[in-house]
Amino acid sequence: MSSTSTGTAVASSDASKALRFVPLENNPEVMSSLVHKLGLSSELSWHDVYSLDDPSLLAFVPRPAHALLLVFPTSSAYEKARYEEDKFLPDYSGTGPEEEVLWFKQTIGNACGLMGLLHAACNGMTRDLIAPSTTLSHLITDALPLDPISRSKLLETSDRLATAHASAAAEGDTTAPAADERVDLHYVAFVKSAKNSLWELDGGRKGPLNRGKLEDGEDVLGEKALELGPKRFLKREEEAGGGELRFSLLALGPSLD
Repeated sequence: MSSTSTGTAVASSDASKALRFVPLENNPEVMSSLVHKLGLSSELSWHDVYSLDDPSLLAFVPRPAHALLLVFPTSSAYEKARYEEDKFLPDYSGTGPEEEVLWFKQTIGNACGLMGLLHAACNGMTRDLIAPSTTLSHLITDALPLDPISRSKLLETSDRLATAHASAAAEGDTTAPAADERVDLHYVAFVKSAKNSLWELDGGRKGPLNRGKLEDGEDVLGEKALELGPKRFLKREEEAGGGELRFSLLALGPSLD
């Protein structure tokens, strides 16, 4: 279920080729290590979610959960649904501190795991737990006044981001595919905004997607959030005939250490 990673973060510096990273392994330790290196407080870490329905298994996940990171296959059912929704949406052009969420358009190949981590860390209550004078704090300050295209350029040219990603990629347990290899698994983040909206944040879409309102005390691992978020992906595959079921889910919540 995991995208794995070893070796260098960037496949080539040739300007004729798109910038590509080695995919991150879908592993809570790797993901936690990366967000901590980027500047998120060690008070929060990523945790495996073993069930979306079994209360006894959900009880193992530290709460509140501030963000979810869903890993799923880019199946034909997903691609069809994405196309049908995106064709009616304008390209996102939001900018400035009044945005309800900070969204980054993905232009770096095989970096959807990194994009998911950035979306999770830079939004909602999690943003308040980013240490000052760190890669994440500088990134937010620099990105807020920019349009989406300029934000993408900011990520592409961040040596500190690339270095941290390469370091985390080397921590994976399994052999990584090459940076130029096509990976058929994708990451998407779900976060709760200050206005209690559940946002689906995917740098491969046209912009951030508001999936609905949550209650004041409900986190992203609550029943309603799961129905509006991750369960939609599973239901779509089931309705397509029980196709791709290579799903996994991580939750960002209080650290156990």
